[in-house]
Amino acid sequence: MINIDIKSIPQLLKAFHSEQICIEHLEKLRWNGNVISPFDETSKVYKCAGNKYRCKNTGKYFNVRTGTLFDNTKIELQKWFLAIYIVTSHKKGISSLQLAKDIDVTQKTAWFMLQRIRNCFGIENPHSGNGGSLDNEVEIDEAFVGGKNKNRHKSKKVENSQGRSYKDKTPVLGMVERGGKLAAKTIENTQAETLTPEIVAAVKQTANIYTDEWLGYKDIKWIYDHAFVKHNSHEYVNGRVHTNTIEGFWSLLKRGIFGIYHSTSKKHLQKYVDEFVFRYNTRSSSESGRFNQLLSNSENRLTYKNLIK
Repeated sequence: MINIDIKSIPQLLKAFHSEQICIEHLEKLRWNGNVISPFDETSKVYKCAGNKYRCKNTGKYFNVRTGTLFDNTKIELQKWFLAIYIVTSHKKGISSLQLAKDIDVTQKTAWFMLQRIRNCFGIENPHSGNGGSLDNEVEIDEAFVGGKNKNRHKSKKVENSQGRSYKDKTPVLGMVERGGKLAAKTIENTQAETLTPEIVAAVKQTANIYTDEWLGYKDIKWIYDHAFVKHNSHEYVNGRVHTNTIEGFWSLLKRGIFGIYHSTSKKHLQKYVDEFVFRYNTRSSSESGRFNQLLSNSENRLTYKNLIK
């Protein structure tokens, strides 16, 4: 495995100058000398020629790409590694058009690569389903992602889409532990029956929760120590009670989406949210650390058919 601290693209290309070195690095990160069959974890595995392995119980052959984001693609690992390094080191993301130029592939291929990479970013998003990992002081807020009506052509304007309208925007629930992790998830609406289960799934009951005065948070007072600020009355900070941390994340997310990607569909929005959560939660890691962390958690294959259906 490559252990040097890679700080630039030339260093990356020098370290991973051949497909074999890329394969060995990925094998070390994924299996660390104990090869596990993706078809049967209990099976004995035989090493074969050409970096292949055979699962004894199923008789199937596989390699280090099988069952990962690199599965069933003809793109060499060096280009994948380069794409992952670029995406994880950029502060605001990178468009498929720019990535296509940087690694010399078509825009369509670059877009598919980016979506496969984003599909793995969820490892750093401790939202619903991960056992309530946020604790201590937790700020919670929602954001609405979508274009502004005033910026649309008159033929594309949406009536009655102000405020908390879902007609042209997608609500995203954000929860951040001060000094800790951040979680964010696209949701159907911001009503109490939607918000409360999501909060309970992501936040420990020992936490102190800070929000604004939105009625969607009315039920959490029965579960948590809950305090809020009254934004409608121009109250933004009351001692330790504020939502400035999560609102700072919304600024990063929206600037990235509008400035780099320009627009996203509701279908793919969670992947983009996961991307920015990954950057936020690994903000203290080195570029090499983020790069290897994603490679270590690449067992999350996304097929083109499922992506575009």
